[in-house]
Amino acid sequence: MSSLKNKRVILAVSGGIAAYKSADLVRKLRDAGAEVRVVMTKGAEAFVTALTFQALSGNPVHTELLDTEAEAGMGHIELARWGELLLVAPASANTLARLAHGLADDLLGTLALASKAPLYVAPAMNQAMWAHSATQANVDTLRARGARVIGPDAGSQACGDVGEGRMTEPLAIVGALTGLSTGPLTGVRVTLTAGPTREALDPVRYISNHSSGKMGYALAQAFTDAGAQVRLISGPVNLPAPAVDALVQVNSAQEMLAAALADPGDCFVGAAAVADYRPATVADQKIKKQGDAIDDMTLALVRNPDIIAQVAMSRPKPYMVGFAAETQALLSYARDKLVRKKLDLVIANDVSRPDAGFNVDTNTVTLVDQHGDKALPSQSKTSLARELVNEIAQRYQAHAKKA
Repeated sequence: MSSLKNKRVILAVSGGIAAYKSADLVRKLRDAGAEVRVVMTKGAEAFVTALTFQALSGNPVHTELLDTEAEAGMGHIELARWGELLLVAPASANTLARLAHGLADDLLGTLALASKAPLYVAPAMNQAMWAHSATQANVDTLRARGARVIGPDAGSQACGDVGEGRMTEPLAIVGALTGLSTGPLTGVRVTLTAGPTREALDPVRYISNHSSGKMGYALAQAFTDAGAQVRLISGPVNLPAPAVDALVQVNSAQEMLAAALADPGDCFVGAAAVADYRPATVADQKIKKQGDAIDDMTLALVRNPDIIAQVAMSRPKPYMVGFAAETQALLSYARDKLVRKKLDLVIANDVSRPDAGFNVDTNTVTLVDQHGDKALPSQSKTSLARELVNEIAQRYQAHAKKA
């Protein structure tokens, strides 16, 4: 039975040419068993009439913040209490910004703040507007608050541009709401490592690196949006957890290895920055200075396990994706890693660049596999994650056909 059976859905339609798709979306939601009430912004009314949505939904359409026909004139509160799911489709760039900043001077903004229902947004806009860092920051803010983002899709747009920004088709939106995702990696089990590892010296100190986990977490969300069943193995980071199927939190490389080998999945992506070495011994108590006359301290280190190389020896072997974070000879090291560790794809990035690598919101990478190299342009890590997932999905599907 559909999870939308008898579900009370509020469909908010914002301004944009994709609003015409929302009429079909109402029909698809009702076919899935949902009861639908439609909210329209002033921009939406410029593209589609309220009468269209009233005829399709079987309910009056809501356009005004203060409703004189509602009890106490507070229709938005009554509607917020009624809805069990709030879907904004299309969600324009302006609407995403308003939702992210909590503006409440119209019906949709007030409804989003007053409602306790899960929020889903299906973005639709020009490809340049979607790629803009301001839009991506707003989307990241909404995701951090628990909103689910459906799409957008790539293709030709009404303005003549080609790229990401098309509203996801109504049937696919309904599939996302019911858990019946139709993404390119639907049903594929993806295990992903992210963030740094911490190798303890004593109960107070540890050896680590500058990884923030931003790229790995963005990938986890992008894989989820593509329909994959995502198991995220995360080192210690200061990031909100993405909406994955399983989150395993670890500290050390040895803990990360054990978690990875427990379930490598169909596709394994090693995005974590794993410490190459760890202290040979870990002190039970805080290590104290040896005296004012002694200025030097020597630490004995031992090599950590090579997580991705060990996972690559699993049987059956997952499709293996590794990262190569380098400061010199980027492609040479990446090709060596591809062959030496028996990987299917290496994503190489020069972390010495100011617009790439650790603790920044953008990244620039080159994909390296047995067929050659493919450089991707500098962009936000969120946008890059979606592009990488599309690239991985194409390669994974081709690999699966050969297996």
